[in-house]
Amino acid sequence: MIWQGTSTLLNQSLCLAFILHPNLTCSYVLHMLVLMGPCTWIWPYLSIFSDSLYALSGTRKHLERITSVGPRPVGSRENEVLTVNFLLEQIEHIKAISASGPNSVTVDVQRPTGSYKIPGGFTSYCKVSNIAVRLEPKAGAQHLMLANCHFDTVANSPGASDDAVSCAVMLEVLRSLASLSTPLRHGAVFLFNGAEETSLQASHGFITQHPWAKQVRAFINLEAVGVGGKELVFQTGPENPWLIQAYNHAAKHPFASVVGQEIFQSRLIPSDTDFRIYRDFGNIPGIDLAFIENGFIYHTKYDTPDRILTDSIQRAGDNILAVLKHLVMSKELADSSEYAHGNMVFFDLLGMVVVAYPDHVGTIINYMTAIATFLYLFKKCFHPRGRYVNELACATVAVILSWSVTLLTVVFIAFVGVRRLEVGELYFDVSLLLWCGALVYFTANGLCSAYVPMLMVAFPLATKLLLAREFKLRGASVKYSVLYQLGLALPYVHFMFLIWLVFEVFTPTLGRSNIYLPDVVLATIVTLTILFFSSFFLHFIYLARSTKWLLAGLGTVFTVFLLLVSCGMFFPYTADPSGPRPKRVFIQHTTRIFHDLDGQVESRDSGLWINSVDYTGMQHITPIIPEINDTIMTNCQEDRPFCGYPWFRSDKSNWYLPAPEVSPKSPVEFQLLSKEETKWGTVKMTFEVKGPSHMSLYLMLHRGASLSSWWFGDATPQLYLAREYSIFYTHGLDAPAWNFWFEIQPPREEGPEGMISVAISSHYYFGEDQRTVQLDDMLQRFPKWAFPSSWVSTYHMYRY
Repeated sequence: MIWQGTSTLLNQSLCLAFILHPNLTCSYVLHMLVLMGPCTWIWPYLSIFSDSLYALSGTRKHLERITSVGPRPVGSRENEVLTVNFLLEQIEHIKAISASGPNSVTVDVQRPTGSYKIPGGFTSYCKVSNIAVRLEPKAGAQHLMLANCHFDTVANSPGASDDAVSCAVMLEVLRSLASLSTPLRHGAVFLFNGAEETSLQASHGFITQHPWAKQVRAFINLEAVGVGGKELVFQTGPENPWLIQAYNHAAKHPFASVVGQEIFQSRLIPSDTDFRIYRDFGNIPGIDLAFIENGFIYHTKYDTPDRILTDSIQRAGDNILAVLKHLVMSKELADSSEYAHGNMVFFDLLGMVVVAYPDHVGTIINYMTAIATFLYLFKKCFHPRGRYVNELACATVAVILSWSVTLLTVVFIAFVGVRRLEVGELYFDVSLLLWCGALVYFTANGLCSAYVPMLMVAFPLATKLLLAREFKLRGASVKYSVLYQLGLALPYVHFMFLIWLVFEVFTPTLGRSNIYLPDVVLATIVTLTILFFSSFFLHFIYLARSTKWLLAGLGTVFTVFLLLVSCGMFFPYTADPSGPRPKRVFIQHTTRIFHDLDGQVESRDSGLWINSVDYTGMQHITPIIPEINDTIMTNCQEDRPFCGYPWFRSDKSNWYLPAPEVSPKSPVEFQLLSKEETKWGTVKMTFEVKGPSHMSLYLMLHRGASLSSWWFGDATPQLYLAREYSIFYTHGLDAPAWNFWFEIQPPREEGPEGMISVAISSHYYFGEDQRTVQLDDMLQRFPKWAFPSSWVSTYHMYRY
């Protein structure tokens, strides 16, 4: 009896602990609940967490299954068969569960074909994979909400975060919504798309060709630019403020920033998502979310399920389920055009709450803050001493010059008689004036990020006015200093949070971009951050009793770090399993064959085509692999399409090491089917190509010739470079031969090189054709802190 009473008491305590702390999803607590018998008295309360608990365990299992097949490039069996079959199997289970409920589940496997313009050329695709699942009341629905993820990956990466975890979350969200005992107000489409890494092809195929697309009123896109962490809302719209309001209202753990939206849409981050396709080709508004932490291992072999924390999965599932449920039950989805106009200012306060208000309200707040600042400064202009305007102007120039000198000094390193109280007051006013100028500029240009300078003006100004009497009576007392810093706490803490967000995204992104000298960009961001942080604390230097020790301390810190950086103490890469930062390298074993006007081979060669993703080139690799050195660096061959190579980087990060020829078991078959003159004087050429799932077509016109029409897109050719056109082609399984045509306006006098050079490059990202003996030998020689992504490619050029 004593044990039974104790057991009951402990049992109830554990149950209560689980209710009060459901996020402790404690396998220990669950284990004890099972061992000690059923908590029948508590299940009515526990059921409110049952969806969340099941979603967590189910999502983890889905993630493990999807990634267990390895990398999933478009066209591979892993992507087109194994992953598709697994998703369909899980969807059928959900469909069976929902059969007796008020909502119905319909599944459609789409294999779209099409072409469209992308930044830098055109893309064409054939029979890529889409799994579309429609959830709606059994009576039907006229309006649909779209949720999108992609299950394909880049070559050589398991893609746990990008984007298998999003698809796993979507499966469980679908299950939860399909299990509801009440009918939905509107319908939802869950799109598991199988071709995102290939220029966003699958989403284009859905939104332009699927019959359900016409009923979609808004969408949520789930993406990743890092591995795990919080999922950030980094862009919304266009316009349609009701979407961010819905997210803010429904999300259990909101995390959003309009600053991130304006940075991303300014193209400062070299990335793209399906958001653009739905926005531009579907003309529908949406929300773009992405995991942002640990971007150093994004698109590498380290993107594995074990690196995605349980908290990240739980958080994402809670948010997506709550937001989707809110949207499919909302009245706005039925007539979103009524709520379409206007933008929202939204920002996150330390990950705890999202503040959101209409941009026109923000404009009023911003201008009112600016007016208050100008009135404050204008009043000072009538000081009896009469020198305030001159002193303010001189101090402003001095601050701007000091900022410029500081910035130039840091960038250069990356590239290789007034009383103290009055001076302190003056430099406070200078900071206020500069931030106010930024506020007016941002607001006048319609930037929602203007709320940042608004906070950096409103709080310091209000604090200064409230402490004016204290400052006059006692000067820079301890009480004044403490109260002053408390007044600045909110804007400064929020600004630090924003800066953390910027560095979390920008640091790894710059490391894998083709920006020349990204250290200069990063040094500029760091310097501007320090300048912004120091702005309203600058006057404390003049209020201090002695500046000698303060300046000596700052100088010492600067000198120490200058010496550390100059001596190369910080190695940029590591293979530490707990936090790898790999150097990214692309290696292709390629064979190039060039044909003349008669179709005869005029030259051919083979080698390992090596590209460094970051600007350090091969300086850290050459000591380990001496053959890869600057003597084999290759420049663009400008008389050949796409520089004469299957892949070329314009930042001079290209090396070509001779190697034996490759012989893929599925070689490219390129054939000119017909060449005929049209009645309007052009020459129409029709081709057929058979080859691997990833190919690129490059066209280079010779002097005097022009391209008047072609098969792709809207039939209007779009230049990639001055004389070149680029078409990227992808296909899924069982795709027919690729047929296309183009028309050329011939030159008046044809030169010895002909009218046009046509090149076809092929890329073998998977299967037995992906590897060669020479490629494997080279991969084994790379250090552990490098991530060489490798495959086989070919390049064939023809002149006509």
